[in-house]
Amino acid sequence: MATVQRLIVGISGASGVILGVRLLRALRDLGVESHLIMSPTAEVTLAHETDLKLAAVRALAAVVHPASDLAAAPSSGSFRTDGMIVAPCSMRSLGEIATGITSSLLTRAADVTLKERRRLVLVARETPLHAGHLRNMLAVTEMGAIVAPPMPAFYTRPASVDDLVDHAVGRVLDLFGLDNPLVKRWTGKPARRRRD
Repeated sequence: MATVQRLIVGISGASGVILGVRLLRALRDLGVESHLIMSPTAEVTLAHETDLKLAAVRALAAVVHPASDLAAAPSSGSFRTDGMIVAPCSMRSLGEIATGITSSLLTRAADVTLKERRRLVLVARETPLHAGHLRNMLAVTEMGAIVAPPMPAFYTRPASVDDLVDHAVGRVLDLFGLDNPLVKRWTGKPARRRRD
């Protein structure tokens, strides 16, 4: 895969806003230009789930686009990117992407990413799932998106929520070929000691 230089990051209103925040930090540390689109509901979720200020989150991105600005650069396929990540991705956003009926810049940018055959990763956050959710996940997958729920990896023996978040974000970065220090990689079973 070619070097990733520019990614769109969507943060929807689903629980798990810290996933998007950690993703922005990781992209900044990796030297990837991030274009943030944060839904109004995500701003509310940020206040409920963290002590972070909206300005501090926006400062992590190279460029911030208002979700209401349907004329912003990411609304066009001529705006070149290496793809898009929606983290977290609400079922509403996923439903809009699945149908191609978009109401905000976040879902329009995801739709553009698909039509341009660029990589789209949706960090879906919901449980339990009903048949409509599953149908939408199948639909976006058939269109070329990757649905990547932030499943905890217990083999890493996480000691904190931060460990779980880092691992989930690191696995998403892996999908773009971005080498990162966030993932504790599985190397197989430990070798057994021979008995003499």
